Amino acid sequence: MRPDTPAENVDHPAEAARLERTAALYPEDAEALLLQAAAHLELAGDRPAATALYDRLLSSADSLETPHLVRALKASNLWEYGHEAEARAIIDGIRAASPRDPAPWVIVAESLESHDELEAAQETFTEGVTLLLTDVPEPPYSTHPLLYGRHRVRRMLGVSHDEWDTLADTLHSSSVSLDELHDPKRVWSLGSDNPAELEAEISRLRAELGAYREALSRPFPVAVLHWPEGELAELVGAYASLAVEYPSHEEHLATIEGSLRELAASGTPNLGIVTGTVPSYEAFAASEGASPGDVDLLPQYATTLAARGRAVVWPPQRGASCWCGSGRAYGECHGG
Repeated sequence: MRPDTPAENVDHPAEAARLERTAALYPEDAEALLLQAAAHLELAGDRPAATALYDRLLSSADSLETPHLVRALKASNLWEYGHEAEARAIIDGIRAASPRDPAPWVIVAESLESHDELEAAQETFTEGVTLLLTDVPEPPYSTHPLLYGRHRVRRMLGVSHDEWDTLADTLHSSSVSLDELHDPKRVWSLGSDNPAELEAEISRLRAELGAYREALSRPFPVAVLHWPEGELAELVGAYASLAVEYPSHEEHLATIEGSLRELAASGTPNLGIVTGTVPSYEAFAASEGASPGDVDLLPQYATTLAARGRAVVWPPQRGASCWCGSGRAYGECHGG
């Protein structure tokens, strides 16, 4: 069940409770599951309970994979039920921390935008875009909402296009341009008596709906499976039939990078990498009633990990460490 399902079609409190129970069974996926549970609680209107879940995550003894994302969601939620000062303090902290993940930037900027803080929203979007996309030849799929949100806010402010706005226009693939979709005067056309204006607005709404459906159709990345060196040695040692798939760890790493580059060149957006472990893989095989030595099971395992929120976006952001775990910057390692 996706959190974007309309409230009339799902019992959001029950779904949140189910996700919390699941998180207790699978602690390695607790962060992703509890974030989904918090989203259901927000949709149910129980914002204090959602805040309690965010606080539970932030106070956890285990280190979070996306602490800035959790804080951004907490700030957005707090502001919605009257805790503006605390929300602003968290937003200022996130901006000062300069996270390398685009999601927190988008969430806090959209929170400012939704409360008519358009100048602050534009500044936040711009900070995120400048940090993550300066000298980046091809913006990763995950950064597109940053560019589109910035374009939207600047259009509402009535400022002239700059290079980032032009890039957003270039990346936008809908039949209706971003300038038209983000036109502040659109709201007036809905009350127009002119059939031509109404028809044009219906076309714009259809284009927006198509873009949302496309984004929702791939809620998690197309992910390639990565095995750390020790895990791969254990895997091949236990299941000799997989040695054909994994002749060596070096070749395995090169195949991952090559496959992702081919997918990117073919136009596939939203790419990522999931890291496997032998115990997790064996448990997955048992749940599927299959042998871990079955090569056909590997892509299913990768998809399942991605669906559980385990994927790391590829390519890494500028200056980030390489996905392979070498400790070197991506540009000096497999991105070279």
